[in-house]
Amino acid sequence: MGKKVLLFGDIGIDDTIALMYAYCDDVIEIVGVVADYGNVSRENALSSTEYVKSLFPQKKVEKVKLIAGAHIPMTGEVPTYVPEIHGEYGLGPIIPPKCMDNGISDNFFEVVDLIKAYKDELIIVNIGRLTSLATLFLLYKSLMRSIKGYYIMGGAFWVPGNITAVSEANIYGDPVAAQVVLANAKNVKIIPLNATNQAIVTPQMINYLDQVGQLPLVKELLDYYYQFYKKRDPAIQGAPLHDVVTLMAVKKSNLFSYQRHPVYIVQDASGIARGQSIADIRPDADLTQLEGENIVGGKIHEIACKLDYPNFYRDFMTVMTKEIFE
Repeated sequence: MGKKVLLFGDIGIDDTIALMYAYCDDVIEIVGVVADYGNVSRENALSSTEYVKSLFPQKKVEKVKLIAGAHIPMTGEVPTYVPEIHGEYGLGPIIPPKCMDNGISDNFFEVVDLIKAYKDELIIVNIGRLTSLATLFLLYKSLMRSIKGYYIMGGAFWVPGNITAVSEANIYGDPVAAQVVLANAKNVKIIPLNATNQAIVTPQMINYLDQVGQLPLVKELLDYYYQFYKKRDPAIQGAPLHDVVTLMAVKKSNLFSYQRHPVYIVQDASGIARGQSIADIRPDADLTQLEGENIVGGKIHEIACKLDYPNFYRDFMTVMTKEIFE
């Protein structure tokens, strides 16, 4: 049976590859994509999401609803985008054509209709900032209890962050929203940098996908992405697919090993600790809110720690080289 997924993303390169992976996969069924600000502006994220959808056979994507999500965080700050990592539109060097019309909805609350339609079949995967998802918890807390499970790409536990020394981009971008979600959601699997940094796609893998696979754009996107990582860390062997492995975990329960801990998000508006994700690993940890401190929350969640790389490699290369065009 297929896994019905509602995807929230800030549509950069790894988000785009994740969408392509899902559209090719036989198990994951994307029923909706909520495109938010983050790696790029919301408007550019919508354009790239629409463009990528148009590249696939209609029968593969006809049920996928594209919905405009948040354009600023709950902190009220003006977002900072990262074209040096993802390109202006989240497609590396590629600029999508304009004036497409594949049915983008400006009505965010169509998400509520999707949740009601699929009820306890639905899995939510959040691979960007958590602003839109947090909004649903603030307005429809009882409805959100019907969700089967949540997979959240974000955080850095016991490893360096990618925005500050301790903070990961999705959490740092809106720590208020992250705390709202983690304090209210049930059946959550957090897929942090600990695990996603292990999901490396090498230049050899990229070239093979280009030669054998049918998917357009893959080499252009991943080459651009890898060049950024290579410049930052010359020793790196490839580019990490943070968002692909988060989606992959929906169908592969053995993809990661997990630990269960209370999780706190640092709410400081500025400074190195903003957005830090903290797992309380004390055996006698107090699971209630720590009043008077900057870290709040304390709900127990599953945190992915170690990736089964051969499992990831086999699945990714198999799905991304499937024949989807007749």
